[in-house]
Amino acid sequence: MSTITGAQALIKALEHQEVEVAFGIPGGAILPAYDPMLDARFRHVLARHEQGAGHMAAGYAWATGKVGVAVATSGPGATNLVTPLADALMDSVPMVAITGQVPTQAVGNDAFQEAYTTGITMPATKHNYFITDPEEIGPVVAESFHLAITGRPGPVLIDVPKDVLNARLEWRDPGPISMPGYRPTFEPHPRRITEAIRLIESSERPVLYVGGGIIKAGASEALRSFAEMANIPVITTLMGRGAIPDSHPNALGMPGMHGLYAATTAMQKSDLLIAVGVRFDDRVTGDPDSFAPFAKVIHADVDPAEIGKVRVPEVPIVGDARRILEGLGEGWGDRPALDIDKWWRTIEEWQRKYPLRFDQTADGPLKPQYVLTRLREMADDDAIVVSGVGQHQMWASQYWGFEQPRRWINSGGLGTMGFAVPAAIGAKAGKPGQQVIAVDGDGCFQMTCQELITAAVEKIPIKVAVFNNSAHGMVRQWQRLFYNERFSSSDLGMDLPDYVKLAEAMGCVGMRADRAEDVDEAVSRMLEIDDRPVVAEFEVDRDEMVFPMVPAGGSNDIVLTGPEDL
Repeated sequence: MSTITGAQALIKALEHQEVEVAFGIPGGAILPAYDPMLDARFRHVLARHEQGAGHMAAGYAWATGKVGVAVATSGPGATNLVTPLADALMDSVPMVAITGQVPTQAVGNDAFQEAYTTGITMPATKHNYFITDPEEIGPVVAESFHLAITGRPGPVLIDVPKDVLNARLEWRDPGPISMPGYRPTFEPHPRRITEAIRLIESSERPVLYVGGGIIKAGASEALRSFAEMANIPVITTLMGRGAIPDSHPNALGMPGMHGLYAATTAMQKSDLLIAVGVRFDDRVTGDPDSFAPFAKVIHADVDPAEIGKVRVPEVPIVGDARRILEGLGEGWGDRPALDIDKWWRTIEEWQRKYPLRFDQTADGPLKPQYVLTRLREMADDDAIVVSGVGQHQMWASQYWGFEQPRRWINSGGLGTMGFAVPAAIGAKAGKPGQQVIAVDGDGCFQMTCQELITAAVEKIPIKVAVFNNSAHGMVRQWQRLFYNERFSSSDLGMDLPDYVKLAEAMGCVGMRADRAEDVDEAVSRMLEIDDRPVVAEFEVDRDEMVFPMVPAGGSNDIVLTGPEDL
C-alpha cells in the first residue's frame, strides 16, 4: 500500500468529515498541511487575522448547524485563536481548530513560534489533542468532530507538530468512534418528565424560559408545539432568539438586563420556571438571591454541570432539548391547556403599559432603533443578522423580530467585540444564498474591519451596518448612569476613520446616512448590491441609551423603562 504524509492524512480526514469550508492563515509549522489543501475538496478562506478565522468558523457553525473549522500556525497563530475558542465554548458553538506546532524534538525548548497551545487552550475548549503519531491523525479528527457536535456542542483543538505532518503513514478510513468515557445523555429519564408535568399542571403562573440549547438541538418545533399545547408563555434569552417566532402569541421576547419589561417581570412573578437549554446567566437573573423568588424550577439541559449551578431545581432533567420537549408533549397527551387566563391578562397589561419605545423626530438626531426598524422591514424575511457586542447588539435583539432559528448570530457569553464582521463572513460562506447583515458599532467594527478585505477578495458579499455614535456606547451609558458622566476613554471621535473611504479601500461599497430621511435610500442601496461587500455608516445619536435596563447585579424587580426612571 502506498504511503501519504501526515499533512495529506489531515486533509483526507477533513474530507472524510465532509468539511465544506475552512478558515485560516498559513505559517511555518502548519505549512505542510497547506500544500495538499490546494487540492482539497473543500474551500479555504484566507483570513487576515487568526481571530477573524476563528469567528468565521463560529459564524459558519451558527448559520449551518455544522462544525466550523479554523486553521492556524503555532505560537501567535494559535494564541490568536484563544478568543474565538473561548467565545465558542461559552456559547456552545461546534468548532474544530487545527494548529501547527514546532517539531516534537523542539517542544519545550522555546523554539521559534512555540507556545504551549494545549495548555493555553485547555480552559477555552471542550477538549484538545496533541498528536505525536501520524497514525492518530484520522481517528483524532473523527473524534474531534464527534465531540464538537454532540452533547453540549463546543470547540475542540488539535495541535500537530510539523514533523508529524511530514511523517509518512498508510491511510485507513477512521473506523467507528469508541470513546467509553464520553457518553452524553440524549434521552431524558421518563420519571423526570412525569414529575415535570405534575408541577406544570399545578402551576398558575408558568413561564417557559428557553435559550441557545433550543437552537443547537433543533428543538424549535417541539418548543412551539408544547407551548401551544399547554398554553404557556415563552421567554427567549439573547442566545435563544428565533427559537419561537416573535410574532407567535405565546412569545414574550427577551428577558434580563436589557430585556422587555413583560418578559423580565413575568419571570420574576412566575410560580414555575420551565428552563430548557439555558444556564441562568447573570444577565438574565440579575441578583440571583432575589431572582424569581416565588418560582419552583424545572431545569432541563444536555450538560449536567449546568443544572443546579445557579439555582437548585425541584425537577432536574438531563437530556437533549428536543427530546425533552417532545417528551413533555407526549406526556401531556390529551390534557387540556392550562387555565391561566388571569396570568395571561396580567402579562398583556405589562405589554401594553411598557412597550419598547423611541422618539425619532424628522429633524432630530438619527436614532439607532429607527434604522433597525427600517432595515428589518426592507430586508429579506429569512435574512441572517450578525451583531457585535454592546448597545447595537441589544437594540438588534429588541427590534429585529426573529421568526426562525439560526437567523440571529452574536457573541452572548463572552461578549466579544469585533465578532460581527468575521462571523458574518463565515455565515455567508455557509449560506451563500441568504442575505447576511452584520449590525455593528463603530467600536466593534474598528477591531476586526480588516476582514472586509477577506470578504472582498473571496467574493463573500456581506452587508455591514455600522452604527457610529463616536463612542464605546455601552461603556458611555454606564459612565453616564454610574460614574457621574465621567467619560473616561470611551470617546472614539466622529471624524476618524472615514468609513466610506475605508470601505472603498478594502474593496467594498461605502455609503453614509445621518438623517432619518436618508435612511431608506441607504438601506435600499445596501440591500440591492450583491456583487461585493457593502458598508453603510449610520451616524446615530451618541446620547441614546438602551432601555429597558436592570442595573448590573440588581434585582429584576427594578426595571428602568426609560430615562424618566433614573
